[in-house]
Amino acid sequence: MPVTIFLYMIIFLYGIVIGSFMNVCIYRIPEKQDIVKVRSHCMSCGYVLKWYDLVPLFSYIFLGGKCRKCKTKLSIQYPLIEAANGFVWVAVVLINGVNVDSLLYCLLTSALIVLSVIDFRTYEIPIGINIFILTLGLVRLITDYHNWISYLIGFFCVSVFLTIIYYATKGRGIGGGDVKLMAVCGLVLGWKLTVLSFVIGCILGSIIHVLRMKLSGESHVLAMGPYLSMGIVIAMLWGDQFIEWYLRFY
Repeated sequence: MPVTIFLYMIIFLYGIVIGSFMNVCIYRIPEKQDIVKVRSHCMSCGYVLKWYDLVPLFSYIFLGGKCRKCKTKLSIQYPLIEAANGFVWVAVVLINGVNVDSLLYCLLTSALIVLSVIDFRTYEIPIGINIFILTLGLVRLITDYHNWISYLIGFFCVSVFLTIIYYATKGRGIGGGDVKLMAVCGLVLGWKLTVLSFVIGCILGSIIHVLRMKLSGESHVLAMGPYLSMGIVIAMLWGDQFIEWYLRFY
């Protein structure tokens, strides 16, 4: 038991470290800024952060959520993204076990969080994130090559359908980034979970966005990336059990 607890503590720490980098991506990618070479700094005064200002989650708490130099209040997004990624990584390993699939799923989930926040704010899905997920899909093909046909079908089964909608509506019905997202995620999940994730994402999008329109006056324009991402994560973690439960009725 102590070893197991220690393992999950390590996973959580790795998760929040990656979460810190995710915050960098969320802020810099839409601004076309370098996410590696430029040192982290305060958005208000330009103060270049020291290593002790960059300890994920804990630095925000110790600094009281303010810049060390100018005392400007920092966005709550920083600790939320870091903590969320840490807990999600732990949840993935708890559900899926310690294996290569869990590593791929953890990285996929982190990419989907970054993608979702950016798409929610800008209505654009960065091509770089889809390329990263494509890389995960290629790794999945190599590590589970016996089921390569399932992943190859997964790449096309939803994305071809969305491509038809994209051209039929001249981009008004679905975004090009959404099409690419479902293609590359299909390469990671396989066709069954890809179809399920798309259905779940559409249901969540239709319900949540209608509620947002009613309650907060949100525009009818829908950023589909966050909802597709939620569907992908749900299918990734519990999809097999859901499909097995559903097939019992037939």
